Amino acid sequence: METLQKNKFDALTGMRAIAAIMVFVYHNRKYWRNDLPFEVMRFISEWHIGVTVFFVLSGFLLAYRYEEKPLESGKSYLKYILLRIARIFPLYWILLSCYFLDTSYSKNVDTYFLQYSLFYSLFERYSVSGIVQAWSLTVEFFFYILAPFLFLLLRKSWKYCILFLIGFFLLGWGIGLGLKEYNGNSKGFLSPLNFMIGSTFFGRSLEFFFGMLLAFLMKKEREIQFLNKIKKPTFWGGISILILIFAIRFFARNNFVHGVERWEGRLIHELFLPVAIIVFFWGLIREKTWASRLLSTKFFILLGNASFVFYLIHLSYFNMKLKSYVYLPDKNFVLLWVCSIIIYLLIEKPLYELCRKAIGRIG
Repeated sequence: METLQKNKFDALTGMRAIAAIMVFVYHNRKYWRNDLPFEVMRFISEWHIGVTVFFVLSGFLLAYRYEEKPLESGKSYLKYILLRIARIFPLYWILLSCYFLDTSYSKNVDTYFLQYSLFYSLFERYSVSGIVQAWSLTVEFFFYILAPFLFLLLRKSWKYCILFLIGFFLLGWGIGLGLKEYNGNSKGFLSPLNFMIGSTFFGRSLEFFFGMLLAFLMKKEREIQFLNKIKKPTFWGGISILILIFAIRFFARNNFVHGVERWEGRLIHELFLPVAIIVFFWGLIREKTWASRLLSTKFFILLGNASFVFYLIHLSYFNMKLKSYVYLPDKNFVLLWVCSIIIYLLIEKPLYELCRKAIGRIG
């Protein structure tokens, strides 16, 4: 199992780089809007699904690594959540502090607490401020907090887990509606509905659930036999992802909007796309294919490890600052990866290791 885990994590680490590249292309698609055919632009406009890949992968990895362990005691849960904080917050805080200190970019911004706490992305008004793409970190952190409880429900029955997530969705919807009725909810806390569905854990929780489900299936003898019956999961999972992206983009009215803005596209995105992704993940884990070998190379593993940095700097402050000094024809794609690798090796990795050792001394 340890050998399987290592091989699996190699390929899935490399997959993180692919997801980050998809998000980069998605965010820069506006530069090619007048040069690429409409159908191609509609396809690229759905490459935000790179974030879905991250969410499904997070659900899988956390469930596979931790399972019931964070629930053993209050101290173990504390160490678990501190490790999760150490994973995402330090680098985010460093970049955010640079942004606030550079007043030429952050003038008239006064949402310090909301930005540093990541609560800003629960408000529609503030959702495109600061390090814009960090909204997904809020979604991730909500999952981190609830994950041990979700593991417990999933061990009992997937139905309990689904019912809880539906209830959690209704809670978020109810809070947004209640505040709108009470005081107008002018800042858009968990409102309107399309914002809550697309940008918060209340609406994106199923993506983590399917990742968790794959981890639990892999740990049960009867279920893993079912997984082994899937023929060519890498191929069919990959083809299914492409088909579903095409299906989602069918609902885009033009190349300025997304197919997920229609309920049909959102349904495909939340219910069917994660299933295709976990089949593809299972293929990367189970099969020796050109895709798994490529994603397991040292180059892609390095890019995968640096993908969190890349995600945080490819847009917003760092990217804008970099553009003020140099702006290459590839929209600084290669330069941003070079910066990401340097920041990962010199800042993110050592800082996380330092935090991990300090947290390990607890208890």
